[in-house]
Amino acid sequence: GIRIYKVTGVQTCALPILQRLGPALGGGRLAAVGGVAGRRRDQAPPRHGAGLTWRGERFVIIDIHGHYTTAPKALETWRNAQIAGIADPTVMPRAADLKISDDEIRETIATNQLAKMKERGSDLTIFSPRASFMAHHIGDFAVSSTWAAICNELCFRVSRLFPDHFVPAAMLPQSPGVDPATCIPELVKCVEQYGNVAINLNPDPSGGHWTSPPLTDRHWYPIYEKMVEYDIPAMVHVSTSCNACFHTTGAHYINADTTAVMQLIQGDLFKDFPTLKFVIPHGGGAAPYHWGRYRGLAQELKKPLLADHLLNNVFFDTCVYHQPGIDLLTKVIPVKNILFASEMIGAVRGVDPETGFNYDDTRRYIEASTQLTPEQKAMIYEGNARRVYPRLDAMLKAKGL
Repeated sequence: GIRIYKVTGVQTCALPILQRLGPALGGGRLAAVGGVAGRRRDQAPPRHGAGLTWRGERFVIIDIHGHYTTAPKALETWRNAQIAGIADPTVMPRAADLKISDDEIRETIATNQLAKMKERGSDLTIFSPRASFMAHHIGDFAVSSTWAAICNELCFRVSRLFPDHFVPAAMLPQSPGVDPATCIPELVKCVEQYGNVAINLNPDPSGGHWTSPPLTDRHWYPIYEKMVEYDIPAMVHVSTSCNACFHTTGAHYINADTTAVMQLIQGDLFKDFPTLKFVIPHGGGAAPYHWGRYRGLAQELKKPLLADHLLNNVFFDTCVYHQPGIDLLTKVIPVKNILFASEMIGAVRGVDPETGFNYDDTRRYIEASTQLTPEQKAMIYEGNARRVYPRLDAMLKAKGL
């Protein structure tokens, strides 16, 4: 099943494909040919390579939220040795002690993330180190620095081995109580040498105890200055919880997403950094579900409307693992602020007994939406990502995409 779209005109949107087609298309709107809107919710979307096109020009389905959760076992073994070396420096391993071949990387990607991308119908993943493995609360800055460098290099190697399917994003060597400016050398290396198009920023390096200042504090400004300089966004993503009250993926992650939104509402960060961009993962935590609460709180705090105060700079991904959640997200949050993502082979890897499909097969939810137009789906799949990740956009344009 190739899906062909007929363009009877163009409305303003961020979709580069439509922009490239130019004024010859005339005025009007995008219409689907082939019954996209009529597809049953239990029907599979076209698989990878089926080719979503406008007048023969294919667009790219970009998953902005992927982690190297399937890295070779040697990585975890080395990390455990590093943690042991914190207590006993005589057993601290060197970075050079870690040996992972290209063939091992190929095997872990080809049989896992890439296989699922082909099966589910996505083309390109923004790929960063495993979030729960960042564990910034372990050790000191030297420990985090070595660990971040190793993990970032592995994601870079994935992008070199599979350049058509993976683009790297960096973890930072954060450490509780340490000036974030210490992260800048790793950030610079990853952008300038590895071609990273984004970073992951942990607002709580303490692992669930929240000892860092809010994201609006000047404490974080050295990172923001570099983000603006390189024109890269940050995904606000915590790591493992070491607080027994907060399950890592079920509570701590969602708490952090929601907390980040509220911190940004309380402050005026974007007055200082009008081009700064954040992606709030996991559908924005609880924020979309309680959007009326946050609009009301912003009003009581004498802040502008959230459309002006937040939504020029803050974006949400689609790592929401059921149809009603995606439907709510796309109804409450403007489509221009929603980016396709799955975090596949991540927190929720099972099969939903109600649908018979994997929870994290999020493209099914976008395809099954009856409230999104084909043009809006294209914005979520590609156009918005190219606008929020300018370095990715430039990379794709250099490939003629």
